[in-house]
Amino acid sequence: MDSGSPLGDSSTGAMRLTVSVPSDPAADPYTPHSGDRRWSAEHYELRLDYRVATNRLDGTATITARALEPLDKVVIDLHGLTVDRVDVDGRRAKKVSTATHKVTVTPADPIAADTVFSVHLRYRGTPHPVRSAWGQLGWEELSDGVIVAAQPTGAPSWFPCNDRPDDKATYRIEIAAEAAYDVLANGELLAKERDRVGTRWTYATTEPMATYLATVQIGRYRTTKLRTGGVPVTLHHPADLAAAAKTDFGQVPEMLALFGDRFGPYPFATYGVVVTDDDLEIPLEAHGLAVFGRNHVDGEHGTDRLIAHELAHQWFGNSVTVTRWQDIWLHEGFACYAEWLWSDQRGDDSADALAERYRQGLLGQPEDLVVGDPGAKDMFDDRVYKRGALALHAVRRTFGDDAFFTGLRSITERHRHGSVTVPDVLSAFADAAGRSVDDVRAVTGPWIDEASVPALPAPRAR
Repeated sequence: MDSGSPLGDSSTGAMRLTVSVPSDPAADPYTPHSGDRRWSAEHYELRLDYRVATNRLDGTATITARALEPLDKVVIDLHGLTVDRVDVDGRRAKKVSTATHKVTVTPADPIAADTVFSVHLRYRGTPHPVRSAWGQLGWEELSDGVIVAAQPTGAPSWFPCNDRPDDKATYRIEIAAEAAYDVLANGELLAKERDRVGTRWTYATTEPMATYLATVQIGRYRTTKLRTGGVPVTLHHPADLAAAAKTDFGQVPEMLALFGDRFGPYPFATYGVVVTDDDLEIPLEAHGLAVFGRNHVDGEHGTDRLIAHELAHQWFGNSVTVTRWQDIWLHEGFACYAEWLWSDQRGDDSADALAERYRQGLLGQPEDLVVGDPGAKDMFDDRVYKRGALALHAVRRTFGDDAFFTGLRSITERHRHGSVTVPDVLSAFADAAGRSVDDVRAVTGPWIDEASVPALPAPRAR
C-alpha cells in the first residue's frame, strides 16, 4: 500500500482538536501515541449497527486482554466517538475519561500482572477518518457505502483497540446495515440474517490480525467466484464491472500458485477482492482481502502490478507483520519484489531488468533517505519500496535462487501469523545460504542502512 487516504485528501467532517497524552517510552517512535504496551489484546468481539444514509454507528466492543504488568488504568485507542458505558470483568468501571483519541478506564479493582481480563464498551457516533501525516485513515464514506483503510493508525476511527502492529488478536465482527448493501469484513462469513436495521453479517477471523488490517467494506456489490483448484477467490464488484473485473483478476489463481511456490503456502483460508464503485487513489490490502477502485479495473490487465503487490501482502504484512513501523520495508519491499516475480513469470520484464531499471531511477532522485529508518513522514516513500526490493534482489544475486527462495519460505513459516524483525529476516537468509548473519547484512546494508545508491552484485548463472 502507498501513503495517503485511498480517496485522496477530501474531508468528510470537522475534526476535533487532538489532545496529547503521555507516550510510553517503549512505544513505536513513528506512532508514539498509538497503543499501550502494558496490556495485550487476545480477542475483539464487535457488534455494530450502521446506517449508510446517515453515517451513524452504534456499537459494543468486548476486548479480551492480558495485563503485561499491574494495571490501575486501561488506556484504549478510540477516535472521535462517544463512549456511553464501560465494564471491566462484568463490573462497571470506577471512572472513564475520554479524549479525542483515547479512552482511559479505571477498573473497580486493579488488575494483576499476567491476568486475563475483559473490557466491554458501548459507544456511538458519526465515524470519520483520523487525520495524520499520511493522509486520512480509517472509516471513510464512499459515494454510496463505506471503505475502511486504516494503515497505520486508523483502526480507532471505528472500534476501540490497542492500536499497535505487533498486538495481534482474533476477531468476531457483527455488523448490520440497510438490506440494499453488502457488508464485507475479514475472515469467514458465519451468518447473514435479517435484522431490525436491515441485514446483519457476522464474520470471524481465527488467525491473529493486527488492528490496522481489520476492515469493513460496505457497498452495492455483485459477487463472482473465480475458478481455482486451490485457495477460493471471491470478487465483489459493481454490476457494470463484472466482465472487466473477471478479466483483470482472472489471473489471481495463477499468482497464488506462483507466490505459494516462492513464499510458502497461502496463509489464510480464502482470498477476497473488493472493487468499489468509487475511484480510489491507491489500492490497499487487509487481512484476507484487497480493495481496489473502479479506476483500477480496465479489462485489459492494466493493473496487474498492483494486483500482485496487494496479494503478496497476505504473506508479507498480514501473516508476517512488522513489530514497529520503522521496518515497513519488510512489507513493502517484499510486495514490490513480488511484482517483479510476476512480471518475470508472465514473460514480461525479468526481475533482473526491473532491478536495473529501478536502480537507475533511484540515481535520479535525492539520496537522502535511509530505508531502515526513513522517518515517520517518509515511511511510505516509493524509495522504501524500491530499495527494499533491490536489497532482496541483491541477496538473490549473491546467494543464488535456492537459498533466496528457501529463505523467503522460512520467513513465512517461522513467523506465520506472527511478528517479524529485521534480524529475523537476516537470520532466515543466513540459515538458507549456510552463511553468517553478518554476511547477509553486508549485502542488504548498503540498500537498507545507507542513503547512497550502491551497485547491484553481478548476476549469477542460473
